[in-house]
Amino acid sequence: MSIETTLKRFYAEEAAYVAAGGFGNASFDGLASCLAEDVVMYQAESLPYGGQWRGHEGIEQFMFAFGKAWESLEFFEHRFVTEAPSVVVYNRGRLRARCTGRTLDTSVMQLITVRDGLIAEMHPFYMDTAAVLEALAHVS
Repeated sequence: MSIETTLKRFYAEEAAYVAAGGFGNASFDGLASCLAEDVVMYQAESLPYGGQWRGHEGIEQFMFAFGKAWESLEFFEHRFVTEAPSVVVYNRGRLRARCTGRTLDTSVMQLITVRDGLIAEMHPFYMDTAAVLEALAHVS
């Protein structure tokens, strides 16, 4: 399976998981099938779901935290620059905040390492973390 195919499948599984209500409402199996057992994700510390998330259990906990923040995730574009085993992915999409209902059109650049057809490491870089936090802020 190509790196692009693995990542497109992961993004489709991620969007479906969030749309189905996430943890407790959706199966994590589809996402897990895209991930190495020792996968690590590094999220910006300033985000409500920031930090390091390790292994399938860690990624499932991340998806729980992410799902508490966002009720939907829609991708409009993926661009891949591959130099195996790494790939840089430009993602453009729209998120809808669960607590505020606000939508955010944004871009995220990711440095991802794929090993044996599975995602082993993810480093997402948000175009504007301040906009992410503003969309998630409770309305006064």
